[in-house]
Amino acid sequence: MELASLLPLVGIALLFWLLIIRPASRRQKELARMQSSLGVGDGVVLTSGFLGTIRELDDETARIELAEGVVVTVARGAIGTVTQPGPAAAGEPEEI
Repeated sequence: MELASLLPLVGIALLFWLLIIRPASRRQKELARMQSSLGVGDGVVLTSGFLGTIRELDDETARIELAEGVVVTVARGAIGTVTQPGPAAAGEPEEI
């Protein structure tokens, strides 16, 4: 009798895990994988919406060029997406 009364609660917990927790952890892992694979020259979009190009990378920070001569230092976690891979990653020679 008690087991039957706990079944709906267990079902709700399982549904919550499948619909909310599992997809969020997948997104978190994918974001961490993307941020660890960044390279100098990659075009990026910061979580604040700024577009720029990576000029220097550190373990915790990145220096992003937003416009010619405008370079900002941001936490690596502030990089939301990669817009285009850098020349070394794409296999194209750099322009001199």
